[in-house]
Amino acid sequence: MKLSATTLTASLLVSVIAILLAIPMMLQWERPPMDTTQEGFRGLGMEQVTNPRLAERLKAANLLPTPDDPVPNDGVLVKDDKETYKNVQVLGDLDTAQFVRLMAAISVWVAPQEGDNASCAYCHNTDNMASDEKYTKVVARRMLQMTRAINTQYKPHVAETGVTCYTCHRGQPVPANIWSTNPGMKQAGGFAASRDGQNLAHQPIPAYASLPYDPFTPLLSKPGETIRVVATTALPGGTGADVKKTETTYALMMHMSTALGVNCTFCHNTRQFANWQQSRPQRVTAWHGIELVRDVNANYLGSLTDVFPANRKGPMGDVMKVDCATCHNGVNKPLYGFSMAKSYPELSVPNP
Repeated sequence: MKLSATTLTASLLVSVIAILLAIPMMLQWERPPMDTTQEGFRGLGMEQVTNPRLAERLKAANLLPTPDDPVPNDGVLVKDDKETYKNVQVLGDLDTAQFVRLMAAISVWVAPQEGDNASCAYCHNTDNMASDEKYTKVVARRMLQMTRAINTQYKPHVAETGVTCYTCHRGQPVPANIWSTNPGMKQAGGFAASRDGQNLAHQPIPAYASLPYDPFTPLLSKPGETIRVVATTALPGGTGADVKKTETTYALMMHMSTALGVNCTFCHNTRQFANWQQSRPQRVTAWHGIELVRDVNANYLGSLTDVFPANRKGPMGDVMKVDCATCHNGVNKPLYGFSMAKSYPELSVPNP
């Protein structure tokens, strides 16, 4: 039976549309060969699978700035030189030479761009350095408190490597990997049309899977929120997890896997995901990392809600927040484990 020209044209058009729709998904596939490294006992499938063709791209995304040379202390604390340093609320415990060196480094880490808002001018009115008229200065002050808190209170996660402003910012005023409450995709009205928070498998957060598109709001911004898949009781309720919470947990786990460039078995033993005794030590480190992120989002960034302007907030009016990728940027140790904090020990002391 011969097909008409109209039918052939329609079939061709459908095929072209199908191919175009498939291209975004195909771009997420990774072709062999892949590298496999055994991380656990043999026979348990505890292996890390990596793509050697991504190595150079990851290195380019995790470049290190050259630390400034140390400076000798001049014996004068910032808080004692009130003629020169006014309205210094966080770093007054530093020697003035240390203070100047750190400010110069922060300008490179956060605001190296050219123009009227470059370097010191990104946070300061350079005609009146003590002024708090720029919101960026108020934010920077709180972020310095946060950095010190991370380096002193979250050693089970950051160890002696620590963090600096560069760990998140990477030379940009706004870190690349941040998030806010996701209002969801536009959807036709009606009860039957509701997707109840499900993704359409085209967003990167849940690794392009049909999992909830916003696992961060319930799991990375609320301290104490339970992250669970397997119930510990046979009946509903108690310590169980409903289907929606389970899927939200899976979405978060997919994000963590992508953010760190690792498989599930980097932390878990697949013969018993929930069992801590059978998990790798990295799972404990990750637990502390989740607590760190929640603290940062709820108590540091959340406290700046009224400080940030509308254009620096999400569509629901909440501040932009951090997730695992903000620091890790595709590798299991930020900046491949290089400790910039060791070159700036003033960021690893408790807040006064």
